[in-house]
Amino acid sequence: MMSSEESFIHGGTQPRPAQIGIVIRSPPPWPSKFSNQRELSKAEGKRPIEPSGSTSTNIAMNGITKQTSYEKALCMIDSAGKPLETVMMGLYNDGTVEEDDAAVTEMVEKRAGEQSATIIIEEETAAEIVEQRPKIERLNKAKQINGFILFVYRLTIMLRFIILCQFFRFRISRSVKNAHGLWLVSVICEIWFGVSWIFDQFPKWKPMTRKTNVNALRARFWNENEPCTLDPIDVFVSTVDPMKEPPLVTANTVLSILAVDYPTDKVSCYISDDGASLLTSETTILTASFARLWVPFCKKYKIEPRAPEVYFSKDLHCQKELKKRGGIFIKEWRVMKRWYGEFREQIKTYVDEAEKMPGDGWKMRNGVPWPGNDSQHHAGMIQVFLGPTGKKDVKENYLPKLVYVSREKNPTKPHHKKAGAMNALVRASGILSNGPYILNVDCDHYFNNSCALLEAMCFMMDPKLSRKICFVQFPQRFDGIDKDDRYANRNVVFFDVNMKGLDGLQGPAYVGTGCCFSREAIYGFYPISDEDYHDHVHDHREKFRSIIGRIKRRTKRLFQKKRLQRVPRSRAEISRAEITGAVNEDGHDDFQRYGDDAWLLLSQDNLKKRFGSSSLFMESTFMENGGLPPSANPAFLLDEAIRVVGCNYEDNCDWGKEIGWIYGSVTEDILTGFKMHTRGWRSIYCMPSIPAFKGTAPINLTYRLDQVMRWALGSVEILFSRHCPIWYGYGGGLYKLQRVAYINTVIYPLTSLPLGVYCVLPAICLISGKFITPTVDSETIVCYSMLFGSVIITGALENIWGGIGLANWWKNEQFWVIGGTSAHLIAVIQGLLKLMLRIDTNFTVTSKATNADGEDEFAELSIFRFGYVLLPPITIIFINILGLLTAISNAINYGHHQTMTVIAGKITFAVWVIVHFIPFLKGLRGKTKRVPTIICVWSFLLASMLSLLWVQVNSFIFDKTKTTPHH
Repeated sequence: MMSSEESFIHGGTQPRPAQIGIVIRSPPPWPSKFSNQRELSKAEGKRPIEPSGSTSTNIAMNGITKQTSYEKALCMIDSAGKPLETVMMGLYNDGTVEEDDAAVTEMVEKRAGEQSATIIIEEETAAEIVEQRPKIERLNKAKQINGFILFVYRLTIMLRFIILCQFFRFRISRSVKNAHGLWLVSVICEIWFGVSWIFDQFPKWKPMTRKTNVNALRARFWNENEPCTLDPIDVFVSTVDPMKEPPLVTANTVLSILAVDYPTDKVSCYISDDGASLLTSETTILTASFARLWVPFCKKYKIEPRAPEVYFSKDLHCQKELKKRGGIFIKEWRVMKRWYGEFREQIKTYVDEAEKMPGDGWKMRNGVPWPGNDSQHHAGMIQVFLGPTGKKDVKENYLPKLVYVSREKNPTKPHHKKAGAMNALVRASGILSNGPYILNVDCDHYFNNSCALLEAMCFMMDPKLSRKICFVQFPQRFDGIDKDDRYANRNVVFFDVNMKGLDGLQGPAYVGTGCCFSREAIYGFYPISDEDYHDHVHDHREKFRSIIGRIKRRTKRLFQKKRLQRVPRSRAEISRAEITGAVNEDGHDDFQRYGDDAWLLLSQDNLKKRFGSSSLFMESTFMENGGLPPSANPAFLLDEAIRVVGCNYEDNCDWGKEIGWIYGSVTEDILTGFKMHTRGWRSIYCMPSIPAFKGTAPINLTYRLDQVMRWALGSVEILFSRHCPIWYGYGGGLYKLQRVAYINTVIYPLTSLPLGVYCVLPAICLISGKFITPTVDSETIVCYSMLFGSVIITGALENIWGGIGLANWWKNEQFWVIGGTSAHLIAVIQGLLKLMLRIDTNFTVTSKATNADGEDEFAELSIFRFGYVLLPPITIIFINILGLLTAISNAINYGHHQTMTVIAGKITFAVWVIVHFIPFLKGLRGKTKRVPTIICVWSFLLASMLSLLWVQVNSFIFDKTKTTPHH
């Protein structure tokens, strides 16, 4: 017997083809501390539902029976009661759905129409179906580190903090009367080290790891039996100088992107050539042609990695693969390797031709002068290859769109280095493809894992997380590093320890490459709250609300002057219809029609100030699922894209200030991620078992220090800017410990000042005969031993939960001292000069050149390249060696004046410093295995200056009442 509701839907006695069951689950018993269902729902973070007094309430609305209940689950059944399909909306592990009633009704209508089904309420039948329904797998899983290890780690941190406090009490209470200056300086340095340790340590209080489920993502959004519903992605590749960033490296990165395991119509690759190089343009054309051969080969045989240079260079791997796959694959593999060899030689020919510019400038192959002959003054250039309108591959399939972009430059306009280039790409891609997600990589970071985009989408398309995620950051991994990793290029302590710690807070920092962004976050919108999300779902069904009412309520929230208050200002608050009305060119007529409410249409001025003057781009920013706006005319897209990459487009708007990549620092990555976190977004750290990307590291000592100096300089610039995390962003959505982590990010270069002084103290103690402690007794030995023991134990526990070895931890400690006394120190000096004298700093691109002939993979490691950044460490090493020689001489000649324990303490202090500089000394020796002449000259001059200085200040250091001889 059918209920009245069923009769109302079916029209009485009509036959039932297929059915959709809306399952009603009884709510759990209310805990005593909650007076009603509304309070419980609010406590659990769910949208409150009015208590119905019974398990469920049937409401007839628009001819459809809708259920209001505590939990819902949807499934589709045929006439025999067998499940046809699972409708997934915000699903949890148990298959329950937490969603808006209107959205439930809308989904039921849609599915019923697709399957020619009728909607019924049949609780018993639906309950049986739920038991038979397959379990829905989650797209990702987050878990903390092993509980016992985490407990011991936290306990060790607290014990180390107590030991540190006792150490400071001990040091301050025991001053050295005859060497008060040495004692005071050493105590100040040690206090700074302790404070910096606190800023570095406590953000790692709750480390977290995550695991993705790519198979579940495929089953849900990329099933062979259903249309693909994965979201489109725009991939950015940035390059500047083809002489330092070889075109072959860039071409391999692009090829790995075009062959990625993702629907081809949902991937667009953009190359930013900020050097306007004809060589890069010609390489892109050649790469697009070779991709028609390479991409189908990769997808047919599912080869990894999909960068041909790396794939064909692994001979042993290829030989095993050849034997395993058989004859047809061997034949195609050999043909493809020959084709790639020809492609490689053609690029090499282009590079040889580009070594010297002709007198009349570069010309393209058709004889037309290249517009970018002056790299600092040229028009914007955009070239589109492949894609739905381009050539197909050899299998007659379309390839992802490939776009070459070189923004307009003018010497009278600031270019803002990489940040300006990335913002130009954001606008150009918003016109040409407008994917809702953006992934950026450096030109040398190829896709080592063809499922990298799917890995990111496991978070970005998660119904529970996606509304609050601004970006998914992948760790940086590198090829071409020597097995000893002499200069800590792998940086495993940062990527495997620190970043996991940040993931347990508000998320990792953006590190400049290997990061997938939400375009909504880049546009400066705020994350949508749960309440706003449900309001947004209702907006899709409200047909009769006036556009004026919506503009008045929502634009006021979006464009209010107080930017950092907690009211969300997300894109969901403004529908596309509103924006179309706001940017309507016939604004004058609208003003007359709306009378006193005409001021609301002035939101167009707010939009222009925010996004620039392009109406098409403004409309595209509110396309929630990406894609081009309905008003876009394909015939004029390129013209509009050229316009938005112009050097005047950012005038009088928020680009680089509030939206896009943020200007003001050479490390635009830290600043950009920080701004997103202050708005309340969170980020995710994704570490797949197969590294998503691999890049090229500068294994030469000078290049490595130049890279570290650039990072440190960017932190110093942020420290003295208005965006400094010490005072910026209060009242926003930044977590407290996340702020501590960002403060540590910008103040760490200042540690170079006390570190440099502390590394010189051993030599001063050895030469002067004084020490930083009154005596070296048992209490002093125990105090220092406990401190160093706590440091070692903390590091060992981080090695365990971070998965890094003790050797990597020690290399990181060594390079922290090397970089701190060289690159960081120079960066602080440059930052202060820029602040006080307004002296701008030049951006130096890290050389990524490799040995093309492959004769010696690590030849660059043994090449000595002198730079001023090497001078401070050389000075520290020489002074400590001089101090050791002086101490040994004094011990032999005048050992009765001091106890052997004091002498041993001084020597240990100096040896501790020199041991940290062993990788630096190896780098100085270079390939010749001898000290360079310039180092000998510098050492001789330094010795002469110190000798003359010592004669002058000798009387002020020694107590004249003692008989200790002068030196």
